[in-house]
Amino acid sequence: MNESLSRQIDALRTLTFQQLRHKHIELFGEPSGSRHRQHVVRRIGWRLQVLAEGGLSERAHRRALEIADEADLRILPPNHAMDGSDPPSQESAGVLSAKDRRVPQSGAVLIRDFKGQRISVTVLEHGFEYNGRVFKSLSAVARHATGTAWNGYAFFRLSL
Repeated sequence: MNESLSRQIDALRTLTFQQLRHKHIELFGEPSGSRHRQHVVRRIGWRLQVLAEGGLSERAHRRALEIADEADLRILPPNHAMDGSDPPSQESAGVLSAKDRRVPQSGAVLIRDFKGQRISVTVLEHGFEYNGRVFKSLSAVARHATGTAWNGYAFFRLSL
């Protein structure tokens, strides 16, 4: 990155948010959807760098679009997260998307000893049963059983 561009990007940190909003409109042709100052500074800095040094190759751009098209993105939090109610039951949550290869077939039992406690989980067609309760993910089971956030696959030692 050249010296001039580096100074321009550093100068963004000194601008007021209103000035950043105007700069965003100038560079992108639309207002920023974010009110997070650091995000807007980084986005403008990225745009300045793209304009000065070039962006992604056409091949990389196409691949990024393919990946984004395949992604299962959540734009808004689930309704229950905002109103404080319990999450929907497994029956109303719908079917899980494509089955992960790390998860054994339905009916398999995953067992993990953790701090003197035996955690036994039955794999269901659309979820996981632990202590008579159905969970949507292995991470939710691990969190419930241990009281700590875990990656479910790591907790049950399932790998590709």
